[in-house]
Amino acid sequence: MVHYGHSNQLRQARAMGDYLVVGVHNDEEIAKHKGPPVFTQEERYKMVQAIKWVDEIVAGAPYVTALETLDKYNCDFCVHGNDITLTVDGRDTYEEVKKAGRYRECKRTQGVSTTDLVGRMLLMTKAHHSSRELPSEYQEYTDSFGKCPRSHSPWTGVSQFLQTSQKIIQFASGKEPEPGDTIIYVAGAFDLFHIGHVSFLEKVYQLAERPYIIAGLHFDQEVNHYKGKNYPIMNVHERTLSVLACRYVAEVVIGAPYAVTANLLDHFKVDLVCHGKTEVVPDKDGSDPYKEPKRRGIFRQINSGNDLTTDLIVQRIIKNRLEYEARNQKKEARELAVLEAIKKREVMPEGAAMQVEGPCEA
Repeated sequence: MVHYGHSNQLRQARAMGDYLVVGVHNDEEIAKHKGPPVFTQEERYKMVQAIKWVDEIVAGAPYVTALETLDKYNCDFCVHGNDITLTVDGRDTYEEVKKAGRYRECKRTQGVSTTDLVGRMLLMTKAHHSSRELPSEYQEYTDSFGKCPRSHSPWTGVSQFLQTSQKIIQFASGKEPEPGDTIIYVAGAFDLFHIGHVSFLEKVYQLAERPYIIAGLHFDQEVNHYKGKNYPIMNVHERTLSVLACRYVAEVVIGAPYAVTANLLDHFKVDLVCHGKTEVVPDKDGSDPYKEPKRRGIFRQINSGNDLTTDLIVQRIIKNRLEYEARNQKKEARELAVLEAIKKREVMPEGAAMQVEGPCEA
């Protein structure tokens, strides 16, 4: 997947240099080393290119990063999070560049992982929504989903995301609209921020010479009211970071009202209100939430040209449920084997021989 944890890594990486090249693996490499990808390679290429800290992408980058690859793209060094990434046979994918001193590390974002997001879709509870205690049902799930029975990896394990004001500041553009900007308002859940959202926002961005896009995000309870089931999959804090990371968005309204009111339009001096081709559910009183912008003649419906929705992503996950569960178990088993080896190395006397075995097999 592509989520705000990846965006945060790219933000940190970009701050370490002047120009950020991001290598994105193809589907074949992902399937071989990790398991079935949730997004296709074409979807992931476009998703990563839309993250505002990315200057260039390399499509189909090799899974093992070699010095030859860094030299080919004129990169001084490469950056990865402080979690470990292993090949299918348990080898560190950055071994060569680490030995050459051309490796840097950034902090992993706590509380988000593809493992966790896949699990939320499969479990279908609302435990991940904001301002809720984790019920025993969810706790039992996190202790079992994709985990070895005796222990769990600090990198693949499921944990809870905690939003901070500092994180929002780091992701926010900090730019105010300027005279001559066209202020465009869009609203929705923007759940599991995906290529359908990116395509929509890109089309909206192209509507004006100097667009200033404000995205209104509905609170979790509001989204659940019109989407049902356990939606949104990501809570409002997570969705905020996902949208802020997009290069087309200038500002986010956290907890925007469902109905686009005159007060909201006047407050932000909105010139244009856009919505995609997805169904617009009437407000609780039965009224059209876009009644006011339509009355003012500033409403536009946009065809993004992409039919991917959050529902379709969930369907992909459910279809491949057994494969994803096996993926997480195998991935964690390899990570635990490395952890065990590191611990043994720290306590063993110098020169002693060591054999490494995985603590569990999936």
